[in-house]
Amino acid sequence: MAENNKPSLLIVDDDPLITDTLAYTLGQDFEIQVSDSRQRAIDLVRQVPTPPQLALIDLGLPPLPHAPDEGFALIADLLAHSPAMKILVLSGQSDANNARHARTLGAAEFVSKPCDPEKLREVLWQTLKFRTAELSTGDSQESPDLIGSSPPMQRLRSQIQQYADFPFPALIEGESGSGKEMVANLLHKLSSRRTKPLLALNCAAISPTLVEPTLFGYVKGAFTGAVTNKSGYFEDAADGTLFLDEIGELPLELQAKLLRVLENGEFQRVGETQQRHSRARVVAATNRDLRAEVKKGAFRADLYHRLSVFTITVPPLRELEDDKAKLLEHFARFYAEQAKLTPFALNESARKLWRDYHFPGNVRELKNIVIRLTTKYAGRTLSATELEPELDVASAPAPAGGELVGLPVDPDVLIEQAQRHLQRERSFSLDNMLRAWEQGYIEAAMKLTRGNVSQAAKLLGINRTTLYSRMESFQKEEETAGRA
Repeated sequence: MAENNKPSLLIVDDDPLITDTLAYTLGQDFEIQVSDSRQRAIDLVRQVPTPPQLALIDLGLPPLPHAPDEGFALIADLLAHSPAMKILVLSGQSDANNARHARTLGAAEFVSKPCDPEKLREVLWQTLKFRTAELSTGDSQESPDLIGSSPPMQRLRSQIQQYADFPFPALIEGESGSGKEMVANLLHKLSSRRTKPLLALNCAAISPTLVEPTLFGYVKGAFTGAVTNKSGYFEDAADGTLFLDEIGELPLELQAKLLRVLENGEFQRVGETQQRHSRARVVAATNRDLRAEVKKGAFRADLYHRLSVFTITVPPLRELEDDKAKLLEHFARFYAEQAKLTPFALNESARKLWRDYHFPGNVRELKNIVIRLTTKYAGRTLSATELEPELDVASAPAPAGGELVGLPVDPDVLIEQAQRHLQRERSFSLDNMLRAWEQGYIEAAMKLTRGNVSQAAKLLGINRTTLYSRMESFQKEEETAGRA
């Protein structure tokens, strides 16, 4: 809550007339913060002591105001910084595909422009009510058990019970929205440390310059703004558990200091020489492939091996078979009870659609779908026709990592194929061959993500600006060829 007890709302839109109007209209109910771009919104979230509870964002943001890419990327960025934030999209780019994809990425609701202010206010309050219920009751996030009995869930449950009481670090791997924070909570609750503090730090949620003083503390005068001595997370966690979420975002220069704490427990506050000692157990989580990050030089190999003494992989929802139905039943009851409504149900055709759906946004997406169905169809039995608009059925499941279609994995086989190819071709250009492969994969990634440049770059394992540059290069080549 903000200081005046109003719930906090971040509005992101590049049209000042819209932001001014929304701030005036909603200002009586919410503590408003405004930004006009994705980067400024992230900077703002990093600067405030507590992230906003709600966000109302446009999809068309600079530098691509006529495309949804920046808005899609902002949804993922905001949830990486604050998983508890509820995001609503308010956009004129309101075709069904954009709405579905925004929800898949984690948006709680999609509202088309123009929107009646009272309707918007009602949607915001309803969303806030469900968020409050999740945090206060904790639903499955605080449950002593996990929902589901599929083999992946049985394996996950067994790993948590097996590793919970060890003092050694644990690394939780899994896709965004799959429930890594829940696993960290359970590791703490099932350990002998359960009566001690459990502190969580999202390494993506704060400015890189603030990570070190936040983790290790600082002394008065250590830097501008350090007006007093302050302990950090390692001290405050004491004999408890320190959960480091999004550990892949930890700056490279700080990884050596974290490694030192993990090896001998020693650290220093920023600005002092006194050695301090930590007894906290470190649990880290990531949705990145840290092994790939190590190969690229973006993550220290020694830190990775130290963190992954125990590795727990949270399965994506698409692998949980009949557990999808059990999660549906659990959350349908939970949200209906919180809203004082009658739960909805699915008929056979809708249940089949639910079972077959791959849930690219994992449990977070499932919960948002259930919330929308609860508010729209309380007490009703839904058919597949009514359920289908809530699902992003057109999107393809994420491809398995490490597979290159059409290329052999074995280097010797690749060399043999290349030899045969060179012997057959009278005129061969390596540059043309590589460009053709590159363009083919870029076009494939853009089709899989329906034109979402940020998601396509992630699929390809390259920076978004790099992808933009290569796409522009291909376009210029095509234009030059067309004029020839």
